[in-house]
Amino acid sequence: MTTEEVRMTIKTLARKGAPKRDIARQLDMSEGNVRYHLRRIQAGAIDGRSRQRHKAADWAEAIDFWLTERRALEAAVNLAELHVWLIDEHDYTGSLRSVQRYVAAHYPPPRTRARRRVETPPGAQGQVDWGTWPDMLIAGQRVDLQGFHLSLSHSRRPAVIWAYSQDQLSWLWCHNRAFERLEGIPAVLRVDNTKTAVGHGAGPWGQINATYRRYATTLRFHVDACLPYSPAHKGKVERLVRTGRGGLDIARRAWDSLEALQAFTDERIDQAIQHRRCPATGMSVFDSWQAERKHLAPVPVLPEPFDAAVTRTVSTDCLVSFEGRQYSVPFAWVGQAVEVRGCCHTVQILAEAGVIAEHPRQTRTRLVLDADHYEGPSTDRVIAPMPLGRMGKKLAELASIPVEHRPLDLYAELAEVAR
Repeated sequence: MTTEEVRMTIKTLARKGAPKRDIARQLDMSEGNVRYHLRRIQAGAIDGRSRQRHKAADWAEAIDFWLTERRALEAAVNLAELHVWLIDEHDYTGSLRSVQRYVAAHYPPPRTRARRRVETPPGAQGQVDWGTWPDMLIAGQRVDLQGFHLSLSHSRRPAVIWAYSQDQLSWLWCHNRAFERLEGIPAVLRVDNTKTAVGHGAGPWGQINATYRRYATTLRFHVDACLPYSPAHKGKVERLVRTGRGGLDIARRAWDSLEALQAFTDERIDQAIQHRRCPATGMSVFDSWQAERKHLAPVPVLPEPFDAAVTRTVSTDCLVSFEGRQYSVPFAWVGQAVEVRGCCHTVQILAEAGVIAEHPRQTRTRLVLDADHYEGPSTDRVIAPMPLGRMGKKLAELASIPVEHRPLDLYAELAEVAR
């Protein structure tokens, strides 16, 4: 806000009877400053600087020549370039600001270029962006949480996916989860110039990240990178990120897990799209999305992105090693070579082109077991492990009951079994 705008605001509020203290609070200034401006307004004082002669006026002919040449070439007028030219060619000694003041006072403002507003047809485009929620409390730990936002440009149907990182693996994993919620894939995704999307350069002339390009080719959508520093080019998702910070109201709460936060977010979005209005159709966002779904490409069986893959032989304990941990595998695969993949949040174990086991990745525990992997009948090649004995079953039963709820007779039964 300029000084003249401040004075007019003070004058208007004072005329309406607003106390000086309230005016100062609204304008974020001291009460003494408000009183000073009111005294000058009442005295009809004029800022003496407005009567001073511009320093650049002595170079008026040179400035006019330069501006005329630029307009003849239909080139953009950059006053910083004009300032440098005046120094180099005419020994100008003033500041850039002095040139800007002179040009603003003696030349009309440049013409404003109108923007064309285009509503994208159904299924044509989605817009993607990240948002960061700092200092979130997840599972008892303070983390900077990343929110992946994907919004359909026609119906405005959003999807928000939470992740701990903005790396390549999270980028692809979030795409998968967003497509599942939108129940379709648009023809084009407009993205920012993040390195997970644009590997080199920026905008339409940039080179799409090789991994992302393969992913987009597999799912049959086109990647459209925005011009740098042009948030208005994907304004729908930018608005979604801004409104999401206040609308979701998640920062003030502690969350037991990322899954709990994701379930809450999905529920809130499902509620919001029922009453939000789509400007392109006049219907609710939900009804507009239902109509748009038939124009979206169907979601295939999405490949789970991974950043590590190794081949391991299943031990007789039905375990495979990966990243310093051991993971259980169904006993039928003992002695067989399997592929172990490190995905975004999970470890997948594959054999014969199918997933045979899945565990959480990078857990604190070094031995990650699934009791069901040791159950079932023997096969032609592998004899099933010995079933749990009475002691093992009682220990499992004891472990499943919270300490404060364990009956005393259960301990007595355990002692009886041990005899």
